[in-house]
Amino acid sequence: MYRKGLFFRILFLSLLLFCLAGVASAEEKILTFSWHADAGDLNPHLYSPNQMYAQAMVYEPLVRYGDGGTVEPCLAESWEISPDGKTYTFFLRKNVLFSDGTPWDAEAAKKNIDAVLANGKRHSWLDMVNQIESAEAAESHVLKVHLKNPYYPLLQELALIRPLRFLAPSAFPESGNTAEGMKKAVGTGPWVLAETKKGEYDLFVRNEHYWGPRPFFDKILVKVLPDPDSRVVALETGELDLIFGGGSQISLETFRRLEAQKRFGTGVSGPTMGTLALAINSGKEPTKDLRVRRALQHAIDKKALTEAVFLGVQQQADALFSPSMPYCDIPLPPYAHDPARAEALLDEAGWKKTEGKPYRTKDGVELALEFCFVGNNALEKAIGEIFQAELRKVGVKVTLLGEEPDSFYKRQKDGEFHLIVNETWGAPYEPHSMVSSMRTPSHADYQAQSGLPMKAELDAKITRVLVSTDETERRELYREILTTLHEQAVYLPLTYMTLVTVYRKDLKGVAFTPMDNVIPFEKMSR
Repeated sequence: MYRKGLFFRILFLSLLLFCLAGVASAEEKILTFSWHADAGDLNPHLYSPNQMYAQAMVYEPLVRYGDGGTVEPCLAESWEISPDGKTYTFFLRKNVLFSDGTPWDAEAAKKNIDAVLANGKRHSWLDMVNQIESAEAAESHVLKVHLKNPYYPLLQELALIRPLRFLAPSAFPESGNTAEGMKKAVGTGPWVLAETKKGEYDLFVRNEHYWGPRPFFDKILVKVLPDPDSRVVALETGELDLIFGGGSQISLETFRRLEAQKRFGTGVSGPTMGTLALAINSGKEPTKDLRVRRALQHAIDKKALTEAVFLGVQQQADALFSPSMPYCDIPLPPYAHDPARAEALLDEAGWKKTEGKPYRTKDGVELALEFCFVGNNALEKAIGEIFQAELRKVGVKVTLLGEEPDSFYKRQKDGEFHLIVNETWGAPYEPHSMVSSMRTPSHADYQAQSGLPMKAELDAKITRVLVSTDETERRELYREILTTLHEQAVYLPLTYMTLVTVYRKDLKGVAFTPMDNVIPFEKMSR
């Protein structure tokens, strides 16, 4: 039974929002959604605390990432690539307005690209930004992007939600530096952020200047409910129309319960939303030893973990990237669940069992690891508890370290971890954007790889693959990069992630998109 306080909190919030709305006449069509955090100010060129689903509602890219990895027109209707691969000419869609009525054109596009390049260090994880030399407004609706080198993932990375979507020039600060902020969130997308009450809700209204099909709903009301149980109560009491997203939005146990009841519509996305993995730190003892890292791989029964924790909603992963991703269909032999092999490797590494003691020791030091995760994420905690139990069987002590998100992300950046939850990013980031970020010290991937003897060589191969114009060479370089990471055991893949949705049955058009943070509200109706 849910606590009375929780029920009254939701009831109070609902009444408050209704009163604030004076907002909703009987004729207005409103879809009510929920998210765990405020949308943020929605600067398209910045990251946290901006929520990606909301940035995607307001701002649009030059091109979209479509089904099957295709690149489709958006604000650019078509494009041409020069023979040397270093100049992309985009023919921009005409008669497009920003939500404040100002025109979209090549000058607006150039102003945004220049703003991103001016803060290139902030975006250095994404090699596209490093490779863009300049943008040129060749004609009113013809944009040229000049590159330093041929860069094959350019179109895929232009489809990303950030940092290169387009803010109206009228909303730029006087300095022109969007890293300092902006006047207002003004994009060309189907929605406009109209009102925010921090910690309570974000209200989006339809962009009446939108160039595309007119959305059915007048407004999208996003209630801020950090707790998944609160979100489910709101859905079951009719205060929400839709839950959509990953494990932080609804527990898998609750999803399966609602699915079985058949009271609501439900759905599970395909397994292309990235990989849930652990990063294992090769630069920090005792995981600095390859034998210890490989022992961890063999000690965990991933099949049992997937069944117990993920309830069949996600599939077991044996490689860092799904074989369905471009260049990732590589025959990498999985690390089989083999506790005896794990124990033998730990013995070889000098970590010995002592009679009467539960944990191995070496030179009088206990074999102890920290498992780092976001403290309020029940799914990650459950995974940690399984690791704690499984590794104890082979003589490894595991301490669970659950922290606030800011502390967790700082630990990723600083390399202060043995085992840390680390997700890959799914389409269209994989593999190019992900491997590019592995060269950036502020990422857990870099820290996990920091102790590898071939780290410099690995980074050099990543640099080469991103500018390679030869398909055969590119495929071979990816094979070498991904094989090295697999053999060095710096990642322990767990599952290929999926999204889930639960919604009122009168809501139509609920569907998943190729990008996990794009929620197609504009295609939904009653």
